Amino acid sequence: MDDETIGILRSSDTIGTLLPTAAFFLRMPFQPARQLIDAGCAIALASDFNPGSSPSGNMNLVVSMSCIQMKMLPEEAINAATLNGAYAMGLGNATGSITLGKKANLIFTRPVPSLAYLPYAFGSDLVDRVMIAGEFI
Repeated sequence: MDDETIGILRSSDTIGTLLPTAAFFLRMPFQPARQLIDAGCAIALASDFNPGSSPSGNMNLVVSMSCIQMKMLPEEAINAATLNGAYAMGLGNATGSITLGKKANLIFTRPVPSLAYLPYAFGSDLVDRVMIAGEFI
């Protein structure tokens, strides 16, 4: 992405979706998340889960790689993986945040010392419980 492309994305209503695990698996450069955010672009994070480019749907790893390799702050990465991801799929009015009237699709973690611990502990399974549409599964 060059400065012109970033400017076009910034002035559009498109949410650029970054795929750090695909870049990792395909041995490609990571996407310029920090440059996009600093330019005012809206970005989402996804795994691109498929056997050809990213055979892992592990969103914990996506968030970690985004922070470690793409210079995102933990808050930015979690927002990009949840609310911005929902809006990128046209579902932002129903999912993606804890908001009255939205579906209660939630991941509950084991106790962690801070939000920054989530991307830091990339090899740890911190998920304790999962709730989909208000029901624990």
